Amino acid sequence: GRLLEARAKGRTSEAIRRLAGLRPHVAHVVREGKETDIAVEAVIPGDLLIVKPGEKIPVDGIVTEGASAVDESMLTGEPMPVAKKIGDEVIGATLNTTGSVTFRATRVGKDSALGQIVQLVEDAQATKAPIQKLADRVAGVFVPIVMALAIAAFVIWYDLGPAPALVLATIALVTVLIIACPCALGLATPTAILVGTGKAAEYGILIRSGEALDRLAGVRTVLLDKTGTITEGRPSVTHIVTAKRPDGTPLAPGEVLKWAASVEQRSEHPLALAITKAAKDRQVDVLPVEKFAAMEGRGARGTVDRRIIEVISLRHARERTLELGTLGPDADRLADQGRTPVIVVVNNTVYAVIAIADPIKATTPQAIASLKRMGVAVTMVSGDSKRGAQAVAKEVGIDQVLAEVLPSQKADIVKKLQRQGKQVAMVGDGINDAPALAQADVGIAIGTGADIAMEASDVTLIRGDLRGVVTAIQLSRRTIGTIRLNLFWAFVYNVIGIPVAAGVLYPWLHVLLSPVLASAAMAWSSLSVVLNSLTLRRFKPAWEGSV
Repeated sequence: GRLLEARAKGRTSEAIRRLAGLRPHVAHVVREGKETDIAVEAVIPGDLLIVKPGEKIPVDGIVTEGASAVDESMLTGEPMPVAKKIGDEVIGATLNTTGSVTFRATRVGKDSALGQIVQLVEDAQATKAPIQKLADRVAGVFVPIVMALAIAAFVIWYDLGPAPALVLATIALVTVLIIACPCALGLATPTAILVGTGKAAEYGILIRSGEALDRLAGVRTVLLDKTGTITEGRPSVTHIVTAKRPDGTPLAPGEVLKWAASVEQRSEHPLALAITKAAKDRQVDVLPVEKFAAMEGRGARGTVDRRIIEVISLRHARERTLELGTLGPDADRLADQGRTPVIVVVNNTVYAVIAIADPIKATTPQAIASLKRMGVAVTMVSGDSKRGAQAVAKEVGIDQVLAEVLPSQKADIVKKLQRQGKQVAMVGDGINDAPALAQADVGIAIGTGADIAMEASDVTLIRGDLRGVVTAIQLSRRTIGTIRLNLFWAFVYNVIGIPVAAGVLYPWLHVLLSPVLASAAMAWSSLSVVLNSLTLRRFKPAWEGSV
């Protein structure tokens, strides 16, 4: 067990080192008016740095020149890039997607946001205390008691028993020691854990240890990350709402998608990728684009089939006072639902609203409903905006939402609940979830997520299905119940067997239990414990119809 624990800690340390290695190794710094490449470790607060499109931001800082969109999903979990302009904060190790920006370094090394995440994970891993096993506590008392009873039986038979006293006293001593052999007690826990964790693996759930199984059985509060946990973690087109032609008939969604995808095929922006993927999935042919231009923080434009096509943000459309007509309320409604509306403009006329969102996993609502029926309180904890998080929570049936939460704040939320006496499970998939996963009583990582999230956790859901949380909790409760039943049977067996072996029935039956029969009774008790543990193989989670 200690070897496995040491190996687990070693894997976690390696994951932490990989996490620290997410930042780039080289930074473009401006000193004395010249751009120079230096090691990131040599950057100091106050340095002026340049980040080009497609590069990672080396350290935390404030934008002083330029504009761009930055992928901050590493930190917030939100898949949509965040527009950055002069005066905005940028975070080290996040990805600059479009424009070139210049920024002044404010926090470097261990003081940066990434450095603080690494420190939080290390601290939580170091302070999580192991839980002493019930069987160990029982065995610690049981063995000396049995030795004392065996010696007492020998003394009583030797002093008070019939002849041959020494022979009968020795038989009583040996029989008590045999029948009280703690085999059943020793098998009570490991056999149930072996079968329970094996059954979990059949459902794509990897449980690291028996201690994690024990803690999981006591969980009554579950915190869920949003992006990649409740949702798929990748933006996709969910709605296409088109304007009407002069004759009153609506434009065909496929036609609008063709124009939008023709422009966006030249862009690497996540929203553009969602549009081009939608066109590919719907077998919509894109056309060549000319005079393509990316408009930082606003959208993209190009000429397609002699038409000027623009795919822009709702905010930019309103800044230009474009006539949205009935599409305006549609765009607002989609935004209120947590979706990102983009406007398709053809020759300065608004033709459609395309809504893009991170779709909810099909099995998530069922998993949330099952957790509630089990008496588990469910809370969404997300770095996403309040409007986006609340829209998703409403759709899946989560009542309590904590939005715009930073990684360190997620860990603090876990600590606060633990101080209230609650046993907390945290479910997440990203780097931003790692501190909370490590701090929680049970950290549950989505297997499709970041390595650091999986290494900081106690349980991994290989299939990325939230129903795995339901299965893990139900199976852990069944397994711990089986262990307790095994221990109870071992206790009852010894309460009855030890006095009989010591000869309490001899005055009435004039028979002393032989060591051979004691061995058979001991073997039968061990077999009963194993057979009881094997009943876990018949386990089925509630979402399959029965438990």
